[in-house]
Amino acid sequence: MKSTTALSLGRIVKAAQYSEQGFRSAWRDEAAFRQELVLVLLLAPLTLWLPLPRIDTVLLIALMGLVLVAELLNSGLEAIVDMASPDIHPLAAKAKDCGSAAVFVALVVLAGAWLALAGPMVVGMLRA
Repeated sequence: MKSTTALSLGRIVKAAQYSEQGFRSAWRDEAAFRQELVLVLLLAPLTLWLPLPRIDTVLLIALMGLVLVAELLNSGLEAIVDMASPDIHPLAAKAKDCGSAAVFVALVVLAGAWLALAGPMVVGMLRA
């Protein structure tokens, strides 16, 4: 009988492998994911470099992660809908539109928070 530690470690390794496959698939097949990841890779270092209060930095980084999470879930939802309903169907369209709207909301929230929290500091640094 295997120990629960060995089983847990094996499960973690498998989960990490599945996650890697998901990231690779999203990068390969989803232009929106690539664009949003590039946005995060540009904004995250700038956010970490700015002398913002720690809570502002954590919030902005978390919102960047939320955008990527929303896009990954939207991509998964679209794949399932396409497999289940290859023909155009109002419910399939609704599911895909709602997933897209979730990504849009995450992007708007990130943009608003970044402009409100980091924007004034960036403008001040550019004026100096």
